[in-house]
Parts: sequence; structure tokens; C-alpha cells
Amino acid sequence: MVPPIRAGLRAQARIALLLLVFAASLAACGGEPRRPPQPEHYTVQAGDTLYSIATRHGLDYRDVARWNGIGRDYRIHPGQRLRLRPPSGAQATVAAPGSAAPAAPAARAPAAAPPPPPWTWPVAGGRVAGALQQPSGGVGLRIDGEFGQPVLAAADGRVVYTGSGLRGYGQLVILSHERGWLSAYGHNSSVLVGESEQVRAGQRIATMGNGPLQQPMLYFEIRVDGRPVDPLTQLPRR
Repeated sequence: MVPPIRAGLRAQARIALLLLVFAASLAACGGEPRRPPQPEHYTVQAGDTLYSIATRHGLDYRDVARWNGIGRDYRIHPGQRLRLRPPSGAQATVAAPGSAAPAAPAARAPAAAPPPPPWTWPVAGGRVAGALQQPSGGVGLRIDGEFGQPVLAAADGRVVYTGSGLRGYGQLVILSHERGWLSAYGHNSSVLVGESEQVRAGQRIATMGNGPLQQPMLYFEIRVDGRPVDPLTQLPRR
């Protein structure tokens, strides 16, 4: 018979996995036998990010940004027409950054959400590449750093999942925090904690690995009661 406490932890882990699996399936979408011909342009839809558009078309998001004159904040807006091929000669059309409609609003914690834990940054230093808003509604933060750099617990909590069972997240750690808050840490090169372990804010839980573009990065996500929240609205200002 499984002890009640351990059974409860396993249930938490299953819930956490269900919260992330849809976003993971989007990151992993690629098993089709044939890709349609690469279009020359793409019109941004609500919920798109430069990263998701580039990944969907097999491109590097930095190339797409460069071809369209998009700044280092990588902000795009619905209705914007993006070039998906390198411009050639006078026919090149460059999207003006910051023009037309404003960017889609980032996901924020609902007004009725329970108080969050006192968050700290999951990486000391590093470069914030921006919030990645998925078509599913999930919002994660990409932080670039160095391979093997310590990944830190962003708040006190309990480890409810470690492993690589979710394609697109690499080695993943999920922590459960008080009052229904969760945090997830993806693309680790190694994991330093085990399931059911209690951790403290700032404790090393993993080391940074390579992301989908084979560059060192951490994918960091926060959810409350299953709803995604933009980490930049929760983490302290640097």
C-alpha cells in the first residue's frame, strides 16, 4: 500500500505534468512526414512569439529578427508581416520595429490569484532573452547563460517532478510552492534534487544545459492554479 503522503506527491506530479503537456506537445510538433513549401512571409497571429514562429518554420529566431529589423526585445504584434527568407536586393521589405498595433499583453496573474511566494531569480546573472508566449497560452522566460551554470530554486517548495518525459523541455524540474503556485525549469544538463525533496529559495537544483538551438539556456515557467503567468511580472527587478 502506498503511503498517503507519497501518493499525494505522485498526484501532484501528475497534475503538474498535465499542466505542461499541451505546451510541450507544441514544442515537439514536428513528426509530420513532409513539410509544406517554406512561405516567404508570415502574418503574426494573436499569441505568436518570434521564437514560436521561427521554430514552426524551422528557422533561427535571431535570423528572422535580423531579416525584419526587429530589436533585441524581439517584440512583434498581431497583423505584422514577417519575412521568412533572407531579403535580396531592393525587394527586401523590413518590418519597422515598434510600429502599428501594440504587442499582445503578457499573461499576468488573475486578480483573484492567491498571494505568490517571495520569488527570486532562478539564475544568478545571465541574459534575459525575453518572455516566450506559446499559442497554448503558456508563458515562459528564456534566460541565456553558460553551460553548467547553477539553476536555483526560485522559491521554497517541494520537488514534484524530475525527468525528461516531456519532449521539448529537456531535463525538467518542477517545484510545487504554497497556495497552488508551480515553477518549472527546463533544458538542464544535470538535476541535483529528487522527487519529494524539500528545497529552499536559492538552492541549487540543477545545472544549465543546451536549449533547442544548442545554446546554453534555462526555460523558466510559473503557473498558479494551472494558469500560466509571465515570470517577468513576478520576479524582482534586477
